[in-house]
Amino acid sequence: MTSDHDAAQEDESPMTGPEHHLTADDPAAPDQADRPGPTADEPGDGGRQRVRVSTGPATVRLLTAALDGRIIPNTYVTDGAPVVIEAVSGAPRPLAGDETAPLPLAITSLRPPLLGHLLAQHAYVVRREQGRDGNMVNVETSPSQTVLAEVLAPRSWPGLPPLRGMIGAPVLRPDGTLLQRPGYDEATGLFLASTVRLPTVPDRPTPEQVAAARQFLLEKFLRDFPWRTPADRANYLALLATPILRPFTRCLSPFGIVDATMPASGKTILTACLGMLCGQRVMTWTDSDEELRKAITSVLADQAGVIVFDNLPEGSVIDSAVLARLVTERTWTDRRLGSNTASSYPNDRVWLATGNNLRVGGDMASRTVWVRLDPDMPHPEARTGFSIPNLDTWILDPGNQARVLWHLLVLVLDWTAAGAPTSSSVPAMRQFTRWAQHLGGLLEHHSIRGFLGNAVENRDLDDDAAEWRAFLTRWHQLHGDRYLTANELRRAAENGFGSDPWDGTFPTTGSGHLLSVKSLGRRLTGQVGRWRGDIVLRSVTNPHNHGRSYWVEHRPADTGSSRTAERNLANPQTAGTGG
Repeated sequence: MTSDHDAAQEDESPMTGPEHHLTADDPAAPDQADRPGPTADEPGDGGRQRVRVSTGPATVRLLTAALDGRIIPNTYVTDGAPVVIEAVSGAPRPLAGDETAPLPLAITSLRPPLLGHLLAQHAYVVRREQGRDGNMVNVETSPSQTVLAEVLAPRSWPGLPPLRGMIGAPVLRPDGTLLQRPGYDEATGLFLASTVRLPTVPDRPTPEQVAAARQFLLEKFLRDFPWRTPADRANYLALLATPILRPFTRCLSPFGIVDATMPASGKTILTACLGMLCGQRVMTWTDSDEELRKAITSVLADQAGVIVFDNLPEGSVIDSAVLARLVTERTWTDRRLGSNTASSYPNDRVWLATGNNLRVGGDMASRTVWVRLDPDMPHPEARTGFSIPNLDTWILDPGNQARVLWHLLVLVLDWTAAGAPTSSSVPAMRQFTRWAQHLGGLLEHHSIRGFLGNAVENRDLDDDAAEWRAFLTRWHQLHGDRYLTANELRRAAENGFGSDPWDGTFPTTGSGHLLSVKSLGRRLTGQVGRWRGDIVLRSVTNPHNHGRSYWVEHRPADTGSSRTAERNLANPQTAGTGG
């Protein structure tokens, strides 16, 4: 496997455009022989390509062909719309006063005003007029906004290179080579706008380089974080490498949670390190699925590779159907804010959350990778003796960011040089199994143990599963395997006097009131057949009144795997009355 050999320092200006040889002529203009060159009373073209326009459809055809011929440098097409990559002035730099950092770039959709401005910058648009002496001369002009809007109307632009997105750090191409030269990459359709200037990483790092990279990352950069287990460190390294490997693995990645028992444990530093290498957007968490959906749609329009819901309230439960859908979909489609037009975005980001003593619920439990920190002391902020003092400010230096990224890329390219072996020992993760096999293979290749080793332990952090297990366990203790309808079950939970026989495990509304019979029935039906440890809810339908009845099956580990047979509800004394 090979990679680009041009270092960032050798390509100082990835924004330079191609040479233009397009001759854009107005079909309604005089023949070539009748066209005089610029005269003294005409504006000079400054070496810009001349485009002669007239009026009407001919001008639209002419400018459309010129735009499709890339008369404007750094133009591409995304989802059928022409875009341009521009340098952004005034954007914050990684570190104040660092004049060597690359200029921030942005992908901007071409709209009529911007197209008019760029044509004035890069082309010499003229029309034929009769001069004072009666001769025809070229007069520089600006096309009308109506004409420019018609030029931008088509969805087909065969002359413009397709742009899949902008990235801030090198990535592995699908063929296993490393995209590390800044600028547009035809093989992937990606534009590398490096956040830091990085020396070229060799295709086959030497054993000394690999050993140095491993020593730096494990024994210096990550050494002083209070990892709860080795699995937490391995999981973090997997998340750190995920943006680099994504085009190569072409797979979905799970949601990452960086959790701690105490504030000031280093959660935000870990996510910031990842974000600074790939671009980061920090968002505020909301429990409203509608607001979360809007926020996701908005942030996917940006180019940040890492999205962080930072510093959730202590003890928060991450249980969102919208988020669960997001991390399992390759493409996110939603209505644009403020319009009725739907947009689609590739789900190619790393999604993270940080907080103290977080939990998950619903489908998020099986779609989450945990990184847990436990300083095991009352004042973590008072710790001293770090390998890298003041890591939170150290990582702000672009030179240090480049150092971390270079060593990480050395480990990645050493893995690809060995054939990019995958792991067969990682646990199955449904949609994320391919991700786990590749990242597990990378870590195993470098003898970094423990990847996903905390999966079983972290099942206890599934708040939804814990609540249902407690409820079903208490149900079985109170009623054994007796059939109960939702109506009968709710009556059994009504507690006007005395102590609560359910010990607070019975499902309630958000305000703590008992669910209605209808709501309880729906909640129970949604749990039928879903095992919670060694206990599961079963259901059958009464053939007489078509009502559902439920019972709890408890299957200890030593009783075998035979499933309880469904009962015959013909006897109403056993089956209940339905409801």
